[in-house]
Amino acid sequence: MPEHAATPANPSTSTAGRRAAKAVIPAAGLATRFLPATKAVPKELLPVVDRPVLQYIVEEAAQAGLTDVLLITGRGKTAMVDHFDRRPDLETRLAEKPELLDAVRRTSELAAIHTTRQPEQLGLGHAVGFAESHVGDQPFAVLLGDEFVNLSEPLLPAMIDLQARTGGIVLAFFEVPPEDTKRYGIASVAPADPALTDLGEVVEVTGLVEKPKPEDAPSNLAVLGRYVLPGSIFEAIRRTEKGSGGEIQLTDAMGLLLKEGVPVHAIVYRGTRYDTGMPLGYLQTVVQLASERDDIGAEFRRWLGEFVASDAARRT
Repeated sequence: MPEHAATPANPSTSTAGRRAAKAVIPAAGLATRFLPATKAVPKELLPVVDRPVLQYIVEEAAQAGLTDVLLITGRGKTAMVDHFDRRPDLETRLAEKPELLDAVRRTSELAAIHTTRQPEQLGLGHAVGFAESHVGDQPFAVLLGDEFVNLSEPLLPAMIDLQARTGGIVLAFFEVPPEDTKRYGIASVAPADPALTDLGEVVEVTGLVEKPKPEDAPSNLAVLGRYVLPGSIFEAIRRTEKGSGGEIQLTDAMGLLLKEGVPVHAIVYRGTRYDTGMPLGYLQTVVQLASERDDIGAEFRRWLGEFVASDAARRT
């Protein structure tokens, strides 16, 4: 991450009216929860039926008009870039299988993929800081590499619209059980300007805390892995000390801008969120999306019902 003299952000400098046009996907983590599978295969490429997790996320960005995508990668993760590259040899072999050919070609046509490397994993804020030379001072979106939403229930377009109106930080929240607050950034909120509510269930964010204990959590609204940020976030990251886990947390950098007067809003998302960051969530995502497929869904649901029934009978 570039080092230079830091000065406090000027809250009067607004990006209102400018729209995010680029997406950043931090994907440099070691994915220790999935070892040994992720020793050689990036977690972001684990398949959800026949598409890797990362493709769903890039598709979500592209659907929102963000077709300039920067991957923040780490050692041993070059296969993520390869997935979005052309494969003329494979395409030639698929010439007589048009459906497969279209699926393979589509990965290289979704977006312009760029990469930069985070040499060591020192937190989400640290990772996002490496996007500065690509993004500049323009607003941009951050999509975490293990969460995505149903494309029929889009989230990013409204977030981008909201950020263009306010010029500040825009987050997405979802409700979690109280015992799960220790896993997420948690917000305290107030009602938003009624003029903004045409974009959804919008709230004004008054505070953020990273992974609080249930008894210390200000609410049960957790930060979903989608952010639309102003370019001033980079300078705030440089002024952010190590926080939870000894890492530079994006939540802390956003909290710094909030204290300095940068407006922070969020949309409470009520749609379907898929979390592939842990084995259970990954398996639930695979089952849910497989069940919804037109080609295999009916047969899979039938088999799954039979399996659950037979397993229940075996256990009684």
